[in-house]
Amino acid sequence: MSDGWTESADAWVASQGEEGDFGRRWVMDAPMLQRVRLRPYRRALDVGCGEGRFCRMLRAEGIEAVGIDSTEALVDHARRLDPSGDYRPEAAEALGFEDGSFDLVVSYLSLIDIPDVRSAIAEMARVLAPGGRLLIANLASYNSAGDANDLGWTTLPDGRRAHAMDHYLEEKANWIAWKGIRIRNWHRPLSTYMTLLLDQGLMLTHFDEPRAHGGDPARQAHYDRAPWFMLMEWAKP
Repeated sequence: MSDGWTESADAWVASQGEEGDFGRRWVMDAPMLQRVRLRPYRRALDVGCGEGRFCRMLRAEGIEAVGIDSTEALVDHARRLDPSGDYRPEAAEALGFEDGSFDLVVSYLSLIDIPDVRSAIAEMARVLAPGGRLLIANLASYNSAGDANDLGWTTLPDGRRAHAMDHYLEEKANWIAWKGIRIRNWHRPLSTYMTLLLDQGLMLTHFDEPRAHGGDPARQAHYDRAPWFMLMEWAKP
């Protein structure tokens, strides 16, 4: 069964452009890069790199970045946008790298797209070198537990906007559609991610729920009503 990514690849690339969508450009990019700049990373793996935008940002920081994605159409786009980059069609659940190959592994809003997240997290930990960091940006779980196409936001009878969610503790797949894109996302409670990461022997070194830091004021105000995303950094002993 298709997850929608191959069919949505062109629309996804168009939606991102060079600067990314609002959530990436105005919410997550700055805190992600801030964490990257704290340590002298040499080689990074971007798991679920899509069209390669964050790989290009890592390369601009002087880091040797490898991007993998299970959607070959997106890998092809990444190669066209960055011919000198290293982009490979691979599944996160079975990474084709030796143990400890990277001192930085990144999952930038990709865990919600991975069906077998247990295997994927184990693989990310395996290819991470001792002393390295796993940097994760993910959709906040209370968002993914809401109605997929409006991320839980609804209008009350009196006109107020409120957030509603249900079945938070159940792992489930949802289909979400916008701007010609229709893909399958996975909802999991935060405890699932935390348990899987702790089971790999990783240590949490940073956690944040970033605010928007610019862009259209109305959209910024909407993103600041509740955290849309979370950022986690985990160290491998």
